[in-house]
Amino acid sequence: MTVHPFARPIGAQHARVRQLLALRKDGSPGRIMVEGTWEHDRLLTTSATIEALFWCPEAGPPDIANLAARAAEVYRISEKLLARIARKTRPEGLISIARVPEWRPQAFRFTNRSLVLVADGVEYAGNLGTLIRTADAANADCLVLTSRRARPTHPAVYSASRGTVLSTPIVEFDDIPSAAAWLRSHRFRVHLADPAATGTYRVPQYDGPTAFVVGSEGAGLSPAWHDEGFDAVSIPMLGQADSLNVALSAGILLFEARARKEGW
Repeated sequence: MTVHPFARPIGAQHARVRQLLALRKDGSPGRIMVEGTWEHDRLLTTSATIEALFWCPEAGPPDIANLAARAAEVYRISEKLLARIARKTRPEGLISIARVPEWRPQAFRFTNRSLVLVADGVEYAGNLGTLIRTADAANADCLVLTSRRARPTHPAVYSASRGTVLSTPIVEFDDIPSAAAWLRSHRFRVHLADPAATGTYRVPQYDGPTAFVVGSEGAGLSPAWHDEGFDAVSIPMLGQADSLNVALSAGILLFEARARKEGW
């Protein structure tokens, strides 16, 4: 076993442990808790800053050289402390605090191939993570958040997004009119995903900058989005269910538009 020379042993009262316990609950602006083996393999493929790495030699990999080289601080923790701070039922001995990139609305430049997903009022961290992963898979330019309920820095978002929360641009607006104005300023054709809409998602041409707005799991889209006067599209329900999971709906819409833009 290779013990990193800077892996200092620490206990439960250390300031970094207290910070980690706060992140474990709901995340915090700019920082996210990363836990597990594949999660850290993915972390190493990003340019994210690793502020602190917590390693339990009894439960984790024997060599952490690559991770330790990227981390600003490296700590060794006991199995007892690992069990206290881990979210997984079978902890894998690796936990980190990583910085989440900050994206500013004014930094973006869009083309006719651009795709944007807007998530309005999404309540569950798992669904938010899946939306991020879906936006990444469809090569969307960014994910826009309005009326946010779930934090992008919640630990469950990292897992559900397969780590793409660290590479997918995410922009949050304080109110819906501001988000709508930003999309209009970049000439986006905005489509509201609404199960009650009469027009299906197959009708639009998607030949310019395209944005889809999906709503929360329970209440759907905020009325303020409808007040903006954008067109609404639906995914036909052919069975007994009246709607699809928000992430599945987003995937259908994004890949339809991407296929049109790329000529698949």
